[in-house]
Amino acid sequence: MPTYVYEVIQDDGSDGEVFEVVQRMADKPLTRHPETGQAVRRLIQAPNLPNTWSDHATKQKLSNKNLDRLGFTKYERAGDGNYEKKSGSGPNVISAD
Repeated sequence: MPTYVYEVIQDDGSDGEVFEVVQRMADKPLTRHPETGQAVRRLIQAPNLPNTWSDHATKQKLSNKNLDRLGFTKYERAGDGNYEKKSGSGPNVISAD
């Protein structure tokens, strides 16, 4: 179910409390605050598009090739307190000793 954002309508025209409500798409928009009974209006919000931070996109952005291209150095644990360089510049191995 989607999350809708509402704002309380103040008598003097100033911004009121903003709150979120999880509703079915078939439900009518709220006209009153569920707790206080004040008049409310639903605000337009940008949709949450999960494709920009999907698992696939995250793996591509954090790939060794992309990190190297952006100038980052990446180390991965090799065991026994040692870290091996996978991308970037710097020493090939970092040791805890």
